[in-house]
Amino acid sequence: MRVRLDIAYDGTDFAGWATQPNLRTVQQTVEDALSTILRLTRPVRLVVAGRTDAGVHATGQVAHADLDEIDEKTDLVRLTRKLTSLLNQSPDVVVRAVTRAPEGFDARFSPMARRYEYRIVDNDIDRDPLKRHQSAWINRPLDVTLMNDTSSSLVGLRDFGAFCKPREGATTIRELQVFEWNRDDSGALVGRLQADAFCHSMVRALVGACVEVGSGKLALKDLGDVRDAAVRTSAFKIMPAHGLTLTEVIYPPDDQLGARAQLTRVKRDATGNGSDS
Repeated sequence: MRVRLDIAYDGTDFAGWATQPNLRTVQQTVEDALSTILRLTRPVRLVVAGRTDAGVHATGQVAHADLDEIDEKTDLVRLTRKLTSLLNQSPDVVVRAVTRAPEGFDARFSPMARRYEYRIVDNDIDRDPLKRHQSAWINRPLDVTLMNDTSSSLVGLRDFGAFCKPREGATTIRELQVFEWNRDDSGALVGRLQADAFCHSMVRALVGACVEVGSGKLALKDLGDVRDAAVRTSAFKIMPAHGLTLTEVIYPPDDQLGARAQLTRVKRDATGNGSDS
């Protein structure tokens, strides 16, 4: 049976999502816990909606696993409780729910979009030590109007080659559907982004571009030239990982999951398009 796992984690002490030799990762931590609960001698393999880099957090991560040990009679609420109890030994990761996946569900290929947030503090007075692992600090004031002018100029279907780390054979064409900035009650700037998919380092590069324009270091017109050239650039910096959080993975209605997954596979086979980062 295929099960869906809804997962949240603080990425501070993880070397990212994906399993790596001799490093602590979210994937390995959850897979090991599942293997222990189900008393498996073989490894469990999780397929994730969006791989996150070291230091990146998630409140709405989604993964799936195919488990022969689970059937229609399995109490998945009880399984979730056991998993939560075991993961208490690793309090920076929580499996919020384990549910039976609908027919055709694929955590990686079925999504219609992913949502991220990036949090920036640009005022010493507003720095909150309790949120230091979820916020990037900028030691100069940022103009939220210029930030929004920048983000709105980046929305749309385009080649984001200037904002993606190149991968051989992979496309950098994406549809950025939402990108906006607001100040929260604490005074921090929060950027909210949504796209059909994000290529490697894309979110943090987009935020870096907004910071350069918002601080007056880069003119919006010059950024437009960089955007249209679609070539990797040093005009702005990639922002630190710890300010970034994956907040939601958006899936179509259950009766469209299989078709969506098939369409995504076809596109990725044709373009070399990889999974999110």
